[in-house]
Amino acid sequence: MAQQNPNIRTPIVCVMGHVDHGKTSLLDRIRGSSVVSSEAGAITQHIGATIVPIEAIRTMSGTMEKVPINIPGLLFIDTPGHHAFTTLRARGGALADMAILVVDIMQGFQPQTIEALQILRNCRTPFVIAATKLDRVHGWRVYENETFVSSFNKQNERVKSDVENKTYEIVGKLGELGFSADRFDRVADFARNLAIVPVSAHTGEGIPDLLLVMIGLAQRYMGQELKLSVEGPGAGTVLEVKEERGLGTTLDVILYDGTLSVGDEIAAAKQDGVLVTKVRSLLKPRPMKEILIEDRFERVKSVAAAAGIKVSAPQLEGVIAGSPLFVIRGNRAEVEERIKKEMQEIHVKLADEGLVIKADTIGALEALCKELEAKEIGVMRAEVGPVSRHDLIETETIKNQYYRALLAFNTPILPDAAEMIKNPLYTQVKVFAGNVIYQLIDQYIAWRDEQRRLAEQKKFEHIVMPAKIRLLPDCVFRQSNPAVVGVRVLGGKLRSDVDLIKPDGKKIGHLKTMQLRSETIREAEAGLEVAISIEGATVGRQINVGDDLLVDIPERHVKVLEREMMKTLNPAAQEVLLEYTTMRRKAEPFWGK
Repeated sequence: MAQQNPNIRTPIVCVMGHVDHGKTSLLDRIRGSSVVSSEAGAITQHIGATIVPIEAIRTMSGTMEKVPINIPGLLFIDTPGHHAFTTLRARGGALADMAILVVDIMQGFQPQTIEALQILRNCRTPFVIAATKLDRVHGWRVYENETFVSSFNKQNERVKSDVENKTYEIVGKLGELGFSADRFDRVADFARNLAIVPVSAHTGEGIPDLLLVMIGLAQRYMGQELKLSVEGPGAGTVLEVKEERGLGTTLDVILYDGTLSVGDEIAAAKQDGVLVTKVRSLLKPRPMKEILIEDRFERVKSVAAAAGIKVSAPQLEGVIAGSPLFVIRGNRAEVEERIKKEMQEIHVKLADEGLVIKADTIGALEALCKELEAKEIGVMRAEVGPVSRHDLIETETIKNQYYRALLAFNTPILPDAAEMIKNPLYTQVKVFAGNVIYQLIDQYIAWRDEQRRLAEQKKFEHIVMPAKIRLLPDCVFRQSNPAVVGVRVLGGKLRSDVDLIKPDGKKIGHLKTMQLRSETIREAEAGLEVAISIEGATVGRQINVGDDLLVDIPERHVKVLEREMMKTLNPAAQEVLLEYTTMRRKAEPFWGK
């Protein structure tokens, strides 16, 4: 068996795919923990990192005993699954040496699967397809932790044929997208053909094959990329900035190149520039434990790529999650310049008019922006960090009332800001806080639409609506001053405080009040019979029993009705409006247009 090469670093494997297709469950199976249940909405919101040592992979894949291996293991990065995370996944794709693209064997390709494929193609990242949820195939008999081929051979013919068909559907879809693929045990040349490994995270079936294919890929095609000068200065990405008891602020970092040691001078990005500090201590998660949920770390003097590592150093408060971290050896100004340049390339499209958004990491900020952009919602300000009083004051100055909202993703609201939010006298800003991006956006959209509806309602409340009435026989209660008569509403919506005219345009008087069964009412729908009082009219002179009358609508109200409210009017009301405008336009063809 070949000896592991000390100058070969651990390959970084990025796990990608559609939301709910079981990426985190697959990783859980490999590392034997359970992260899914602790994730907000069971969707991975942050990139977690787990090192799986080669010994553990050997144990899981009994067939590997004879294979010469010269890599120390695999470092898995679990990328967020929701389609909002294109940018993070693209960054994950660039950070990773290889990828596992998870596809639910029952559901096949989804928009995010295709999106992930495009990212992998653009980044030229070698990858394998894990066709998950194998145990969901109808009639599948479980053989816990067995290799796929061994388990597959024990199934009945109908199940086998079902699995074959579902696998070929994936092969066909990949073919359409320009990839040549086949089931892994039929692939002769992994450089030319994509391998599809059917697996079940639930039962462990196929997992040994998946790991074996990943190791094979790494060794065969990545020799050069994985060679590193262990003497080289460390380079990494900050995953998360965290408070740890007894350590203060710490950084969870993925080290993807070189080495990082206690005492090293490091540079990282902050809101107001670049921080340079010295590493006080390095803490490594135990193998097979995810850095995001590990509670017991081991202290180490030095670490070589690739690794997930916790860094403790002075003044780490305010370091931006998602930003680069470099060890300084030699030219400090050069390193600082490099960090500034990378930070300027954050992909956030700002608009002149839009929301204010805050998030805990650059990746989340980019993702939130991208998702809002897809929904044509502008972003005026986007920053990493907690929500402050200043943020609320800034948001309040936004002219467009529907943008007077702040979205806070996975980031705290400072006490003085929280006080302001509680008291409507201090701020009218609507704050949406949460830790699932698409839920935040859905909540904002629901609020915005409700605000629009209320504004519309308010606006339309003052619009004089079309209505036609008929004076009923035996219902004259008073002849004049004001005349009180019984009428039937023939069409439209009759409101009090409107002027009435005859169908020929002759003015009659002002409808002051309405009563239904001795109760005063403000409006009456078509079909109702009500008593109305008309100022300025006398029964027997201007009006008679059996007369039809129309509501006199001001010209600017007609414009609003025809341009904005037509859809809200029922056919009978539209008819009344048409009768009214036709009469008006006889004399003036462009009246109300």
